Parts: sequence; C-alpha cells; structure tokens
Amino acid sequence: IKMMCWIEFLVITVLLVVCELVYFKIANRFDIIDKPNQRSSHASITLRGGGIIFVLGMLLFFVLSEFTYPWFIGGLLIMATIAFIDDVRPLPNRLRLILQFISMLLMFQELNLFFAFPWWYVIIALVISVGIINAYNFMDGINGITGGYSLAVLLPLLYINEVQLQFIEPNFLYIATISVLVFNFFNFRTKAKCFAGDVGSISIAFVILFALGSLILTTGNFYYIGFLALYGVDSVLTICHRMMLKENIFEAHRKHAYQIMANELKMPHVRVSALYMMLQLLISAGFIFLAVHMWMYFVVVIGGLAVAYLLFMKKFFRLHII
Repeated sequence: IKMMCWIEFLVITVLLVVCELVYFKIANRFDIIDKPNQRSSHASITLRGGGIIFVLGMLLFFVLSEFTYPWFIGGLLIMATIAFIDDVRPLPNRLRLILQFISMLLMFQELNLFFAFPWWYVIIALVISVGIINAYNFMDGINGITGGYSLAVLLPLLYINEVQLQFIEPNFLYIATISVLVFNFFNFRTKAKCFAGDVGSISIAFVILFALGSLILTTGNFYYIGFLALYGVDSVLTICHRMMLKENIFEAHRKHAYQIMANELKMPHVRVSALYMMLQLLISAGFIFLAVHMWMYFVVVIGGLAVAYLLFMKKFFRLHII
C-alpha cells in the first residue's frame, strides 16, 4: 500500500470532523444522549456515541487501501454495530458476548492465528482478548480518558512501525490516530461535546488489539502487552476489589482509581486523563528502549503499578467511605 502524503491525511482529518459533526445532528435528532445518574462521573446531559468516528476512520482506511484486512473490518463492524445498538437500547449481556467472540474470531482469522498455534492457545487468546475489550470499555468514564489513553498506545505503535520494524500497514495506524485526535477535540475538554459510548470504547479497543496483536505475532514478544499495563492493572485489581465486596462486577460503578480521583478527590477530569496518558507513554517508552531486559522491566512495571494502586486505595478508603 502506498504511503499517504500529508495532504491526503489533512483531507481525511477534515472529512472525519465533518462526519463527527453530522453524527452530532443525528444524535440530537434521535435523542442519543447520556443522562447523568448516581454512578456517572458527569453532571450534564451529553451526546453519546461520538466514538463512532473510530469506525468511520477504519472504513476510510479499508476503502483507500483497496480493501486491506477484510476479516478485521468484518469483525469491527459486528463489534461496533452491537455496541451502538447497546448505546441506544440496552441488550442482554449474553448476546453481546456471543457477538464479541465472533468478532474476535474474525480478527484471529486476519492474524492467521488458527494455523500458527494449537487450538487451546486460540481459546486462551480468545478469552483474554474479549476480556481486554470489555475492560477497555469499562475504563471509559471521564472526559478524555479513552481518547487520551488510546493515543498513549497508538503513538508508541506508530514509532515502532516507522523506526524499528514494520508489523502493520502504516496508514492503518495513521488513520486510527487521526480519528482519535478528532474525537479528542470534542471530548478531551472540561465540558465535553460528546462521549465515546460503547461503540467508541469497544471499537478503538478492537483496533488497538489488532495492531498490538500484529506486533506481538511479528516479534514473538508477548511483553508488548505492557502497552496496556496501566489499564490492565487498574481493571484487574478493581475487579478483585469489587469481588471482595461481593458486588456484581458487570454493573456500572465508580471504584476505578481514575474515578476516585475525579469524583471523590475532585481532580479535574482532563488532568486525570492526562495523568493516565502520560504515565502509559512513559511505561511504553521503557518497553521500546529497554527491549533487551523487557521481561524484567515488565515485572517491575506490573509490580510497581499494583503496589501504587493498593497504596492509593488503602489511603483513600481509610479517609473516605463510599
């Protein structure tokens, strides 16, 4: 695929901005909104589903690349469609999970996973991947968190693809990054114009997982999963915490570390999101430039984040009652 020039990227950016503005009109017309409740981290009614721009960006890539990665695009469309319907009208968890597994199998077909590994590897990868998709979705709760964190994953992937080793079509990452930047323009602000919605957080998670999977399979190095380290530790330990409290882990809540910072400690949303973004960028830089000792760095990062999370929670719950 021919690498696009800056003029083409500029045209794509303008086109995606127009698409987002058109979606705002549609969302207003059909009342696709997010109303605040006691579990929300926002106080005013806001348009939901602005993250549909991620799907539109990938469809643009698909057309402009002469239909590269068709299995991936098929999986993305299934994943995004069911998520968008769920944004408008809640669907049964079982149906969503079944379609997510089907979407992930289509991605695995694109990655040629079925012929490269034993079947039980595929089963494990399937469960872990769907878990990552849903964890990424659950982490979407304050202005800028999904867009900022997604940039913190995409930028290191772009660097590796351009400087160290090409593991995926460059235009894929560039257009994905542009779509995130466009979304951030409307969301990464004190008063957001829109929220990503399930369609946004799940779709960008699917895009990132495909790119990250391509990198891991190309290099044979699983430790690049550390590009999701901060979200991973927060998600897993929060789930463990909620299980200890005998809560339904599938219900909405406000117990993630970033939610406590924003809602209970009253830190500005954009500051918390920027903190998550910069911390993950620093962690990812380590994975890029400390490649020789990556396994040791991985252990230190995961252990350090886990200790920091536990200390933060211990201090908070000693001072506050939720």
